[in-house]
Amino acid sequence: MTSALLAAVGDLPPESTQQAVGFPSLFLLVALGALVPVVPTGAIVSSAAVVAFHQSSPLSLLVVFLLASLAAFLGDLALYWLGQRGVRSRNGSRWLAALRSRVTADRLAHAQERLDTHQVSVLVLSRLVPAGRIPVMLACLLARMPLRRFARGDAAACLAWAATYQLIGVLGGSLFPEPWQGVVAAVGLTLLISAGPAVWRRVRGGRGEVLRHEDA
Repeated sequence: MTSALLAAVGDLPPESTQQAVGFPSLFLLVALGALVPVVPTGAIVSSAAVVAFHQSSPLSLLVVFLLASLAAFLGDLALYWLGQRGVRSRNGSRWLAALRSRVTADRLAHAQERLDTHQVSVLVLSRLVPAGRIPVMLACLLARMPLRRFARGDAAACLAWAATYQLIGVLGGSLFPEPWQGVVAAVGLTLLISAGPAVWRRVRGGRGEVLRHEDA
């Protein structure tokens, strides 16, 4: 089964078909992933960059970068706008509640502290740090940052984010002769990067628990 799957992935359709299907899919998946933060958008961008790297058109990588940046930006704005409605409402909203459920009190307090210190520039770092976007966005919402001001910082953040994950895809595409090999490498690397902070928090939490038991 594995060999059949790899053969199917390796047997890519013509470039025109890849672009006709791939570019709209890239835009929709990244926008959806920005709006519903469960889709691994970094892996999607890196995979698209690998395929674009192996195409003959020199503009393919540029199109991937522009589509990924725009989709991430529009998805962020839509999520922030929906969150603002919850902040302004007495009863909140399910979107605001969903954001709160994904952020612990400690991470929110840290994001609010960084926002107070660095202001809008913290948005750029929040998109580059795995699992950093939602805490900072929630901190911006609770601080009642206007949508226009959030958009200015988020535009630069989305450009930097798309460039970073596209670079991962280009590196993966340059290391392997076949596109599917680069896709596997890029997806594996992006998922490893995404899982890193969660693993580190668990390790630190486990060490803290051990120290508390020893002190007791």
